[in-house]
Amino acid sequence: MSDAHLTERSLDGGREPVELTDEPIRLSTRDSGGDPDERQGGWSRRRRIVWAAALVVGLAGAGVLGVAGWRVAQQKDTELTSPDRVAGLSRDDSERAKSTADYLRSGLAADIELDSSFGTVYRDPSDEKRSVLIFGGTTLLWQPERDLDSLFGLMSDETGAVTGLREMSAGDLGGVLKCGSTSGEGGDFAVCGWADHGSVVMAMFPGRSVADAGSLMRDLRAGMQTRG
Repeated sequence: MSDAHLTERSLDGGREPVELTDEPIRLSTRDSGGDPDERQGGWSRRRRIVWAAALVVGLAGAGVLGVAGWRVAQQKDTELTSPDRVAGLSRDDSERAKSTADYLRSGLAADIELDSSFGTVYRDPSDEKRSVLIFGGTTLLWQPERDLDSLFGLMSDETGAVTGLREMSAGDLGGVLKCGSTSGEGGDFAVCGWADHGSVVMAMFPGRSVADAGSLMRDLRAGMQTRG
């Protein structure tokens, strides 16, 4: 046995001595070089963000469906009446007016299945030439705007193209209201229509501008439509 002091012996193979520190020694052989953001259960930060984004999109979609469902439920139970007077106009109960209104009502009912329908002519006390022909009905409509556009297209086939069709304020009752103009025997006249999830109505306004017709249509609707 060598009598050399331990501190004088050379280290095996000339390797550097192991430095002992206060840091704990890792006993696991698992590779720790993965995603530095990896946390509980192996879920990476990126994966958590993707799932969170998917959840937000899903909740947003559910919210849209919820709003749409609420709107359908609110509008589907609609009633339409033809009062004696509405929006400053008087109902014309003459046989000629009834025959004209019934013709328009029947034509609409042939194009779209309605639970109930009506047709009425309203006279303007200030000018007999500005009578309003209004007709429509109630039914459950899932896509009111699409159905209203279809009716404008059918009207174009009967009376000539409805031009300048544009959306206007539908007022407190919601849904969609559109107006345009077309030509008839008495010249150009405005045409308006409204639709929601419970009703669809069209009206003709001889002697009125499109803007005036749209305003009058809102007033007529307010006096004719109620919801359960």
